Amino acid sequence: MQASTALTGIVACLQGLEHELLLFVGFWFVIGALDEFAIDACWIVLRLTGRARDGFIGDADAQAPLSGRAAVMIAAWSEAEVIGPTVRHALAAWRQQDFTLYLGCYGNDPATVEAAVEAAGSDGRVRLVIGEMAGPTTKADCLNRIYEALCADEQRQGRRYRSVIIHDAEDMVHPAALAVMDAGLARADFVQLPVLPELQPQSPWVAAHYADEFVESHGKAMVVRDALGAAIPAAGVGCGFSRGMIARIARRRGDEGAHGGPFAAECLTEDYELGLLVRREGGRSRFLRVRDEAGRLVATRAYFPARLSDAVRQKSRWVHGIAFQGWDRLGWTRGFADTWMALRDRRGPLTAVVLACGYALLAIEALLWILAGQERSVVPDGLRVLLAICLAGFVWRAAMRFVFTAREYGVIEGLGAIARILTGNLVAILAGRRALAGYLKVLRGGGVHWEKTLHHGHPALPDHRQADPQEALAA
Repeated sequence: MQASTALTGIVACLQGLEHELLLFVGFWFVIGALDEFAIDACWIVLRLTGRARDGFIGDADAQAPLSGRAAVMIAAWSEAEVIGPTVRHALAAWRQQDFTLYLGCYGNDPATVEAAVEAAGSDGRVRLVIGEMAGPTTKADCLNRIYEALCADEQRQGRRYRSVIIHDAEDMVHPAALAVMDAGLARADFVQLPVLPELQPQSPWVAAHYADEFVESHGKAMVVRDALGAAIPAAGVGCGFSRGMIARIARRRGDEGAHGGPFAAECLTEDYELGLLVRREGGRSRFLRVRDEAGRLVATRAYFPARLSDAVRQKSRWVHGIAFQGWDRLGWTRGFADTWMALRDRRGPLTAVVLACGYALLAIEALLWILAGQERSVVPDGLRVLLAICLAGFVWRAAMRFVFTAREYGVIEGLGAIARILTGNLVAILAGRRALAGYLKVLRGGGVHWEKTLHHGHPALPDHRQADPQEALAA
């Protein structure tokens, strides 16, 4: 009798918790579904009106001389395995002579310096910058040291660069990327090219979920953002700035020159912030989707973390920098489009909580089925409607994820993207928890801890790609 009474009490408590979680999760799922559907509706209208169609660039235009000198900045700490292939591939892919590849390295990282020097060879388009401070500092600090060297070169040569382009040490660039950004900067102060993660056969779940998320974000959400005239965040790769805008942002942060620079060393996502500051400075931003004669997207390709722990660490830095530091450092703007996009950018912590509650709800449902069986409480009609909307929203989201992934990677990967939604949710939950812990540590007086993503392979190397070297170059 006592056991039966105790079981009844446990079931009652679980049912009460189930009801509260259903309301909480259902409400936020519906809000999220409406938000995503609004983006989808905007994108569909843009497609139907022809405003969301990818541009085109011919091979001749892709290799044409630039309208002005370009400075390409790459920060490299402990990148001996990838900096060589990155430099060699960029020098081979970009036939133009009017750019300088600035490589920021550290004196106490001789392996990276050696790999960079070997890859550069006698090519005069490469400029090695070794900072005075021992590494690692931060990516922003390294980029600011490169910027100082760039300013010194301009003064010494009496010539000013027209554009400043940022890439990472593991990037595989497209042959037409320089030309596309050069043309885009004729009408804007900042341009961003898409990022296209490379698939890794040894990591069909973790690494591939980056591909699913980026192709949908850079194929739809960023296109809508551009069309609405909202500020465009910089991805830190494949992004170009006018020289004048970079100088203005550098002056905003402090005097241009010694110890000055446009990059915020105290920010975990200095690239994201840099893109938004263009709008704050009155500049114009554009997100550019262009395809070459072979139909390939002019995008930056790279390997993303293949292990769960590395993915969580990387995404926790994104959530911490964009959601928590972004709120603190940038605040909110007045325009509807910018406010809407800022809310979307900063929803990471809330998303982690809602997803965690959703999976907890599934566990409670399973436990109640075991304990109560058919003797379940009746779900109110209003809650049933809420759950039906949530289910319809999930089906729609899965369909959109399939469409965008299949467009770039094929039908098989498109189907896999639906299953990888679970992987993305798991990473989001763990990253949100980790980002919150890091932010609370900072509020208690701790310093911002920079956690660099390690790279162990490069997509331009034949042994890392299921393709021949010529296809790797063309990609």
